[in-house]
Amino acid sequence: MLRIHFTEVDLARTTLAEAPDPLWELAASLHRLQSSRGRWAFARWHDSARRELREKGVERAIRTELLPLYSKGVYFPDFLTPIQAAEGLESGLAAILDTRPERVAAEIGRLSRSTATPRWATEIPGARGRQDLVRMLRTYHEAVIAPHSEHMEARIEAERTTRFRALMTGGVEGMLAGFGPMMRWESPVLYVKYPAEDRDLYLNGRGLRLVPSYFSWGAPVSFADPELQPVLCYPVFQEPPVSAPDAEDASPGKALTALLGQARAAVLRTAASGATTGEMARAVGVSASSASRHAGVLRDAGLITSSRNGASVLHTLTPVGASVLRAALRHAREAAAPRRA
Repeated sequence: MLRIHFTEVDLARTTLAEAPDPLWELAASLHRLQSSRGRWAFARWHDSARRELREKGVERAIRTELLPLYSKGVYFPDFLTPIQAAEGLESGLAAILDTRPERVAAEIGRLSRSTATPRWATEIPGARGRQDLVRMLRTYHEAVIAPHSEHMEARIEAERTTRFRALMTGGVEGMLAGFGPMMRWESPVLYVKYPAEDRDLYLNGRGLRLVPSYFSWGAPVSFADPELQPVLCYPVFQEPPVSAPDAEDASPGKALTALLGQARAAVLRTAASGATTGEMARAVGVSASSASRHAGVLRDAGLITSSRNGASVLHTLTPVGASVLRAALRHAREAAAPRRA
């Protein structure tokens, strides 16, 4: 459990990131490649990422040299996610190059005490080592993060819209109170479900920057060093709206299909992990205009919500839609159980 202690000044200085943070997303995506947790929600990305890295001839280098730096355990170096990345990928990479060598060495040393690090990690504190690291990070980002930027931006914008509604009605405390179940607000402390050991973070007037993350899963993540500008990176996909399905459970089931029709039931299922109209169309095998009409009917029925970001519209489940889909999948699994037995 992470306990974040606020003062009145900290509440006034709490901010929400305007867009996906490229280096936090890069770190979280590398965790997705190492873990099966939440794999079902990122299945299409996972397959395309492996394919892109393989085609570019960098899959082995990413696996043996980059993944170990971003341990899926309780720690990875803070200098890999500098605050400057809020201004864009290049600003973040420049900040990595400018980090003091002694700080880099100390954080690499801490990492090596908790997990096996590649031999080249000892070279990272030097200028040449960090230049090699930055080139690898840029290659990885261009291959598997940048192609999904439209969807990521739409999902983050939908998250910001949700938080701003809470902010308008309840102020910052109201917004913080709406982050359950991964966080619990009991003024003046924000209790955060956290992968590391119990600890306290005192903001002391510095405020908190909340960074919604598309690729994060499970629990929020913060800097290990309490002296750094406080940041909390949290997943926009919290607990999955339905139980993570096996391949044989992926069908919405006959009952839901009979209720909504095959295409509309499939559109509802696609919205479980968030999808743009184009992604719905490709997943269901219909035209974009048809997918838009199906989404409109489901939206009017209160089963999904839609948020526009530029030319894209992101569709996600409402609590009612999640309940309907959860019940349908549960019924489908129970109906199939005797046949499996």
